[in-house]
Amino acid sequence: MAEGPLTGRTVIDLTTALSGPYATLLLAGLGARVIKVENPLTGGDSSRNNSPYVGAGGLTTVRREADDMSVSMLLRGRNKSSVTLNLKHPKARDVLAGLVRVADVMVDNYSAGVTDRLGIGHDWASTINPRIVCTSISGFGAQGGPGSGKAMDTIVQALSGVMMTAGAPGEPPVRFGLPVGDLVAPLYAVIGTLAAVIQADATGRGQHVDVSMLGALTSLVACEPFDAYERLGLPARTGTTVPRLAPFGTFPAADGWFALCGPTDAFARGLFAAMERPELAADPRFATRDARVAAAGELHATVAAWAAPRPLAEVLDLLARNGVPAAEVREPVAAVRDPIVVRRGEVVPLEHPRHGDVAGLVGTGVPIRFSACEAALDGPAPGLGEHNAEIYGELLGYTGEELKALAGEGVI
Repeated sequence: MAEGPLTGRTVIDLTTALSGPYATLLLAGLGARVIKVENPLTGGDSSRNNSPYVGAGGLTTVRREADDMSVSMLLRGRNKSSVTLNLKHPKARDVLAGLVRVADVMVDNYSAGVTDRLGIGHDWASTINPRIVCTSISGFGAQGGPGSGKAMDTIVQALSGVMMTAGAPGEPPVRFGLPVGDLVAPLYAVIGTLAAVIQADATGRGQHVDVSMLGALTSLVACEPFDAYERLGLPARTGTTVPRLAPFGTFPAADGWFALCGPTDAFARGLFAAMERPELAADPRFATRDARVAAAGELHATVAAWAAPRPLAEVLDLLARNGVPAAEVREPVAAVRDPIVVRRGEVVPLEHPRHGDVAGLVGTGVPIRFSACEAALDGPAPGLGEHNAEIYGELLGYTGEELKALAGEGVI
């Protein structure tokens, strides 16, 4: 595995599902040693049981062999070591304490209050290792939320307002296909964790980093002034176009869709030239930015009528030759195989730990390039408890007999 900027740092990973594992995946990709702690009684991380699976024969919807591994785990478990530990067992805290002593960071994505109920929160951890940073990702933050306080991505999308930013006025709410609630929070969690580690290096004291899925996504919604739009009577939901930036949106060509962004006078003139309608640049309806916004419906209809009978390749060529920002709207399968992102390691092949690249799948890389070090996800996902002997034995000093006893008691 490549050496990254976090090489030499150790992270205890108490996470499961997506939001927490994605945060620790990024830390692993940046070079940290991530020790994934999984419950042996439940089969480990819940994503280990997500269909589909990959085995010796490739991709399947049903697990057929013992070493078949879910695509979710193939993706989220890379560059991590797996140990088993039943945190509800009375002896588990002693084992976890050994990990805390050698760690820089501990990450969880339990519901609010769970780590304190288990007696493994930051107050406890800091008595063992004052420098440790404990990062928690939860639905609503440390204070908890409505009902059980548990949150799934769709719940967070609904509460954040993001569902009512897509689609057209009067249409039903639009759930984003990408689980943005689950994926935005870990980005903030990593930022907060690294900031706290820097401070711990300077002061010798760690702290608790508290990230809310709802807060993370809602803060992004607040990046757009939707309250101002409402006061001015401007629609927050505008469907396939953005009238306040006209010409701006997605449009159908004869054999596919394209996105066009032409909010400036120069881009608008380029669009009119591509359409072989240069006179529109002097038309009072379209001559200025404010005029184009006022006549957005008419302008977008004109663009749509021009593009509809033309092949997509022709439309894109004409727009490119006239300096207009435009691109094909691609399917995800094509997008993740773009040679640019593949060459930069932003998307990488997924490999089964025993059988290699047998399914031809790709997954997220680390979308950050460094000039003086490397960041990569180049180690396969581990089997459940695969590194018990290495971590508990070699790192923490447990003997083989002690590990056998702990396993027999249901601790590991």
